[in-house]
Amino acid sequence: MPLIGYARVSTEDQSTSAQVDALRAAGCAEIVEERASGGSRTRPALARLVGRLGAGDTLVVVRIDRLARSLSHLLAVIEDLRARGVHFRSLGDPIDTSSPQGLFTLQVLGAAAEFERALIRERTLAGLAAARARGRVGGNPALRARDPAARARLAGARREAALAALIADAEEWLPVVRRLRPARPWFEVVRAVNAQLPAGRRRWTETRLVRAVRRFAEEGLADRGLLSPAPRRRPPDRLVTLAAGIVRGNPALSLRGIGAELEALRELTPRGEVRWAVSSVAHLLARARRAGLLRDVGT
Repeated sequence: MPLIGYARVSTEDQSTSAQVDALRAAGCAEIVEERASGGSRTRPALARLVGRLGAGDTLVVVRIDRLARSLSHLLAVIEDLRARGVHFRSLGDPIDTSSPQGLFTLQVLGAAAEFERALIRERTLAGLAAARARGRVGGNPALRARDPAARARLAGARREAALAALIADAEEWLPVVRRLRPARPWFEVVRAVNAQLPAGRRRWTETRLVRAVRRFAEEGLADRGLLSPAPRRRPPDRLVTLAAGIVRGNPALSLRGIGAELEALRELTPRGEVRWAVSSVAHLLARARRAGLLRDVGT
């Protein structure tokens, strides 16, 4: 199991030597070093490292605060790793996602993070209400005066903030994009991404998702091959033919079993969902019978 270390310090004046020594002693064959604030999610070296780790790898840090100071960011990174079969270990904390005890600790941290987010929302809303009650109006005086330098700084800050937001939420969309592109057209990828989002989360559009992947490719955080044109679309009755083939291969399969086979092949439903309902499978088989694909099969 390859161990890959990540060492971070906040400023150029600080040294990663102590972290590197500890990571080497733990057996890390490769160590990525970075100088960036822990409070910032826009850390290119970390994002590139996380993006290239694969199943069986283990990301190792000396302490969890070297990976992130924000608990929500820590959990987001670890969830992205776990989705791709990558483990995480902190030498100075009881976190090792390859063990049941480490996973339990992660669940406790997740509950604490949700509580932390609720408190932050409550304090923010209370502060805004108090400011409005005192008649305070937000805004930058230089921007209100249309100062070119201030507007340029704002544009740059917005671009960096947009990248930070994409990195923070990447675990919700990037794994799906990596799995389906460029074999599938963008509209199918968008449906697959939206199908797994929690209720109330903003849905992706094709334009927005392509723009996000392009930005990641420009920053070196994603393979440019994801933007390659998809092959010509398969015939519209491909799913019908596929379902009929599954039945002919195993006529004893139930509708639920056929749906499980389609899910194992990562086939989306006609509505772009990842889970196949029994009614959807029955509809496919009805079309297969009408097309004469199941004449000699008892279903």
